[in-house]
Amino acid sequence: MDALRRALGGLSLLYALTFATFALLHAGIGLGPLREPVIVPAAIVETLCAGAMLAGAYGALAGRPAAWDRLIYAHAAALGGVLLGMLALAFGPGGGTTLLTWYHSTMALALTAGLAVAFYVSRVRR
Repeated sequence: MDALRRALGGLSLLYALTFATFALLHAGIGLGPLREPVIVPAAIVETLCAGAMLAGAYGALAGRPAAWDRLIYAHAAALGGVLLGMLALAFGPGGGTTLLTWYHSTMALALTAGLAVAFYVSRVRR
């Protein structure tokens, strides 16, 4: 379980970096060849998702007693933000870019898997 907790904590750091990257892109800051339209609400939500994932990663990597609960909350909060972004793209005026579609789909899948693992392990340990 310890290795799984550390692995999920490491993935959470990667997800936080991904959210931070897209927050910068949506704030209008290009990163190399990557550019996205400025969408301030998306930048705010992605910043909050990055913070949630960092909190979950810290709990997991530091071996805190509530690590599994933190990972559950972090993954659930970030998944909510991703689903909100998917709804905004589906019903918003612009269709979004191919990169945004890939980003939302990939993050939704990864966060759902991480949430399932964290939830399962949390319940098994009790």
